[in-house]
Amino acid sequence: MKKKFRQILTRWYSGHKRTLPWRGVRDPYRIWLSEIILQQTQIAQGMPYYKTFIESFPKVEDLAKASEDEVLKLWQGLGYYSRARNLHKTAQIVTDQLNGRFPGSYKELIKLPGIGDYTASAIASICYDEASAVVDGNVYRFFSRYFGIDTPIDSGTAKSEFKNLAQELLPERDIGDHNQAVMEFGSQQCRPKNPDCQRCVYSSSCYALQHEMVDRLPVKKKKTKIRKRFFNYLIIKSKEGQKILMQKRQKQDIWKNLYEFPLVETTCSVTADDAIIEEVGNQLLNNSEFESWLYNDKDVVHKLSHQHIYAKFWIIEAEKEIETGIPISKVNSLAVPVLIQDFMEHYRLTEQA
Repeated sequence: MKKKFRQILTRWYSGHKRTLPWRGVRDPYRIWLSEIILQQTQIAQGMPYYKTFIESFPKVEDLAKASEDEVLKLWQGLGYYSRARNLHKTAQIVTDQLNGRFPGSYKELIKLPGIGDYTASAIASICYDEASAVVDGNVYRFFSRYFGIDTPIDSGTAKSEFKNLAQELLPERDIGDHNQAVMEFGSQQCRPKNPDCQRCVYSSSCYALQHEMVDRLPVKKKKTKIRKRFFNYLIIKSKEGQKILMQKRQKQDIWKNLYEFPLVETTCSVTADDAIIEEVGNQLLNNSEFESWLYNDKDVVHKLSHQHIYAKFWIIEAEKEIETGIPISKVNSLAVPVLIQDFMEHYRLTEQA
């Protein structure tokens, strides 16, 4: 059964695999970079970022030498910014401690920041042909449907159950190609919604199709709880000057180390009649005179995986120059959340420099 399963998959992959810039190479730097970028990201969205990173940092040593701000700026818009921070840390470790060479085994790879079971298995199998199976969302979906596994994929036992199954299905050679084929099949054929089951190469043996369970597998036991947050950004600039207040987020929270305008987080949406904005404005400007108004009456909703941000932007124009501000002309060089970038483009902030 295992041999037949692999044969069918190999034939399908040979005719359906996409041409991707990291396919057909065994360079661990490029494989690692592609895998980190594609975590929680579709290939169509991640491809331009991969190309930009390779052009900017052809070797791991180039990435290591860059500043974190440079890395975050190139990552801007891709989300899950801890990936970018760990990317930079790992590049520095590989360069400074490992003489620019990535570890050659799963056991050593998984010790690096940002590299978990899936990424370590992908690098080890593709670059070194190590017998380590990959398990990601595509694999969970493909295997749960084909084998009829109803173990919730977000349960404590799912990871080991699917990992063991994936290991059992590995061939004796060309392991990297097999792993890529499994992921490609889950992504291209066994899609989350509306898979073309009738033309699937596994249609005669797929448990879910035979038992009309395609829409019910894989199983998840938990529903993601969405947290609502209300952000009030203060765009503080002088009437005549060319400076604006911005700050770097330092806390263990979303968008760590990205720049933003001074922020007031409230428990609910704030209106123009609320005094809190004027109070904070007075604090930041040491009670010097200013004018303020609400830029958007309706909250801008920015949706993250576990949080929905409801944002308002308040324009505050000070009578005096803002000595502690940064030149507006330099704002575009800073790494900022998409929410901030979208506002700056709509408000045409940099055109005011």
